Amino acid sequence: MRYPTRGIRRALAVAVLACVASALAARSEGQTPPILIESLAGRDSFELYCSPCHGRTGRGDGPVGPGLTTLPADLTRLSQRNAGVFPAESVRAFVIGVGRPITAHGTGDMPVWGPLFRFFESDIRVRERIANIVTYIESLQQKPGTADPGAQLFRTYCASCHGVNGRGGGPASGQLRKVPPDLTRYTARNSGIFPSERVRQIIDGRGVPSHGDREMPVWGDAFQSTHGGLTPEAARTRIDAIVRYLEGIQERVAQ
Repeated sequence: MRYPTRGIRRALAVAVLACVASALAARSEGQTPPILIESLAGRDSFELYCSPCHGRTGRGDGPVGPGLTTLPADLTRLSQRNAGVFPAESVRAFVIGVGRPITAHGTGDMPVWGPLFRFFESDIRVRERIANIVTYIESLQQKPGTADPGAQLFRTYCASCHGVNGRGGGPASGQLRKVPPDLTRYTARNSGIFPSERVRQIIDGRGVPSHGDREMPVWGDAFQSTHGGLTPEAARTRIDAIVRYLEGIQERVAQ
């Protein structure tokens, strides 16, 4: 069996990267972008190679996303899913393709950018480009308690049992008869779909038995009993914010 020469491999890389760029453009703005840009700025690289799927703000709402088998991850919540610490090395490894199978993105829709970049640039430029992309993604992280009211509500009412990262093990969990569940696994336990309505019922008290016991407060009633008293609509608004936050910290499931 004859293996492709370096020249042929380079030509294949050109074709792959050109197809990726053209496909992303065709499904977003209809314009064919350059295969590689001179700028090494993280924002510039992100907007060309990442935003068609992940969106310009990194929330997973890019124009190409709905056509993928698995929706792109919300990159603004990586720190939230990692106990408030941005997992820079894991993000870098994922971008360049080290230590992950091709299907780690869910279906292999995400290109392995490391090898593709190296066909066009020196190792120094590739390292700089990828480092700047990672740094830019870090800058997109939501600040709990400020940009995301659901995160603040979760920390105030839920983290004592479920932990600040939602995985259980909060300071009050040891006093409970049943270990609090890992709230980041709802999607994994539901065939890749976040059961938002079921989670809402558990929080507001309509689905308390499904929690396994009655140690969890019935927040629908509790919120309305707070100082000054919230209206039912205001209580629902709080619960909806917590549900959206929980959906954002779900572990992504490879299909």
